[in-house]
Amino acid sequence: MQTTLFWSAGCLAAYLLGAIPFGLLIATCKGVDIRQVGSGNIGATNVFRCVSKPLGILTFALDLAKGAAGARLVPWLVAYTTGIPDDLPLRVACGFAAVAGHNWPVYLRFKGGKGVATSAGLLLGLAPASCVIALSAWIVTFLTSRYVSVASIAAATALGAAAWLPFCRHERLWFPIVLDALALLAIWKHRANIQRLCAGAEPRFQFRKKS
Repeated sequence: MQTTLFWSAGCLAAYLLGAIPFGLLIATCKGVDIRQVGSGNIGATNVFRCVSKPLGILTFALDLAKGAAGARLVPWLVAYTTGIPDDLPLRVACGFAAVAGHNWPVYLRFKGGKGVATSAGLLLGLAPASCVIALSAWIVTFLTSRYVSVASIAAATALGAAAWLPFCRHERLWFPIVLDALALLAIWKHRANIQRLCAGAEPRFQFRKKS
């Protein structure tokens, strides 16, 4: 009973951390409501496009840090203050809570981002080899297509496959299944992008502003 309470407190803390809308806060500091411009998404890509490139990179770094902190820092703090084990199940639960916070933030009436950067932070903390494979897939796909959404879907697909590779697979069988669930969640969050891709309406990323 006590362990369940500590787990719940850790997951709640990770969720509230993940729910911090860094993209919205950063854009607001520049006088922009990021929800009213571009795609309306609060994530790094929309900040990059509609506010500035440095602030978009900063948003990505902070969103990634939320996932990493949710998966590693919050469980460590829970274990340090309560004495329960800082084990893989607790890290996964808190990491997923951070991703859920970003995707469905209580501060914004549960209307958040797609969770790509926050999921990458979770991966960085729990499965760095899978993270490298997913990031490589993202970079290659983005450079060849210039679609951020396609690159993110490709990275999620690569993650789902990489989770079962011998050098990525954890000794616990349920862990790659959890990573597959994370990949499916990321793809599902891009369903509107998939519809625009099918309709030929998805914008490509422009490295330079049109004159």
